[in-house]
Amino acid sequence: MNKSKSLTSALYEQTIEYLYNTTPLFQKVGSSAYKEGMENTFCIDSYLEHPHTRYKTIHVAGTNGKGSTSHLLASILQESGYKTGLYTSPHLLDFRERIRVNGKPVSRKFVIDFVAKHKAFFESIQPSFFELTTGMAFAYFAEQEVDVAVIEVGLGGRLDCTNVITPVLSIITNISFDHTHLLGNTLEAIAKEKAGIIKPDVPVVIGEAEGDVKKVFLDAQRRMQCAPFIFVQEKNPILSARLLPSNYWEIETNEYPGIIDELGGYAQEKNAATVLCAVDRLKKGSFDIPPKAIYKGFRWVIENTGLMGRWQIIQYDPKIILDTGHNAGGIQYIVRQLKAERYDKLHLVFGMVNDKDISSVLALLPSEAVYYFTQASIPRALPAESLAGQAEKYGLKGNVFFTVREAFLSAKYFAAKKDIIFVGGSTFVVADALSLLNTKEQFTK
Repeated sequence: MNKSKSLTSALYEQTIEYLYNTTPLFQKVGSSAYKEGMENTFCIDSYLEHPHTRYKTIHVAGTNGKGSTSHLLASILQESGYKTGLYTSPHLLDFRERIRVNGKPVSRKFVIDFVAKHKAFFESIQPSFFELTTGMAFAYFAEQEVDVAVIEVGLGGRLDCTNVITPVLSIITNISFDHTHLLGNTLEAIAKEKAGIIKPDVPVVIGEAEGDVKKVFLDAQRRMQCAPFIFVQEKNPILSARLLPSNYWEIETNEYPGIIDELGGYAQEKNAATVLCAVDRLKKGSFDIPPKAIYKGFRWVIENTGLMGRWQIIQYDPKIILDTGHNAGGIQYIVRQLKAERYDKLHLVFGMVNDKDISSVLALLPSEAVYYFTQASIPRALPAESLAGQAEKYGLKGNVFFTVREAFLSAKYFAAKKDIIFVGGSTFVVADALSLLNTKEQFTK
């Protein structure tokens, strides 16, 4: 590495440490980083001269699946020839994962220069980490002159700082219990927060909604006069789907027979249906999305966007699987898929954060597995001893490890070739596991 690159790398690390130390980061500390209201968001947006108005945006909310849906849409738009921004959270290995253009992470230089240029302003209003980095993302996309940006909601919707945008399409993937201490203790209350991204005259695609949750969205539709308002379950674009030996989905639709979806988790069938309905709506608007872009967007989503941690198989013999599913809504699909796998013994490297509904998740987990209870390297991590104690009530047994590294290496030591090692329970457990692998090549420039 030459001196210039070495200096840039050092300045970048200093900048990121500055952001972590001076702005509250939900990823690390949880709800204490959450700032009620939109005052800072509007202030930052005005200061930066409303950069998000210089390109089209697509807004994606939901409890589960919004990350996969955002990446799939970005991949398809990129394959259609659009210069595509993608803003997601949290990151797994490097902050720059959050902000991409055509799959390429934001440059270190932009991050350094942006913080240096606007440091005095940000210190005067003391924004949260997410408020600051959302402004950074919007400014970067404007500088890069993107055609469209896919914007994933950080938390909830109504008061999320991404909600300053007026998109060409709003998407809500589904509603289940998560962040209940901030969003509400009922599905209807959570749905009302997610429905906060719905805006007048902006089309809306809803992935899953039934009963009282669907009523919340219908009330929002009447109030906001959205047209059209698409419920994916009613449209039902997928005729059939099967998981191939390659761990890819083969999806059949009337319009697109034989789509190969590179994302192999069980939950991806529903995400694919949501994406297909969203694409159909975009095509009826101002977007030119040819069939080949849809096929290539699904097939090469990981390569196009850098997505990690979605039923990610990193090794065979033994098979090692990583997945960021972290609440009951996501874990239920993981457990179903693990049951469908063939193995001699199942090893679970498992940890959670302290603000989740631990009991609902533990109640779903297989009792026959060998557990390696652990904790991620963030303050929010639930102590491994506490997790093991709660797990014992559900007949889940294993040993306690105080780092993911120790748990992961122990599982690899004891697993035989025909066994499976699953790593998950928390996005940050997956992040710690990935950090042990040689997966940082894309962030070296």
